[in-house]
Amino acid sequence: MRYRVFSGPPDTSDLSPIQRDQMLFKEFGSLDEAFAWASHLEKGGRAPLLIEGDDGTHLDKRAIVNALRVGVREEIRD
Repeated sequence: MRYRVFSGPPDTSDLSPIQRDQMLFKEFGSLDEAFAWASHLEKGGRAPLLIEGDDGTHLDKRAIVNALRVGVREEIRD
């Protein structure tokens, strides 16, 4: 299974299919690795715009941010 993380400047809106085909991405073997990269992007001042997986996973910018925030809240509770 492969997951692709597309990124860009923080003020970038959601990607259209045409924009997605023209953007660079980083590929990972697991969804956890893709989320770790998305978190790294945010800490570096960039924005994860889309996570797309061979299994049909399609997470837009808002869904990624929500998932990352849930992870942060869980870390705080531990």
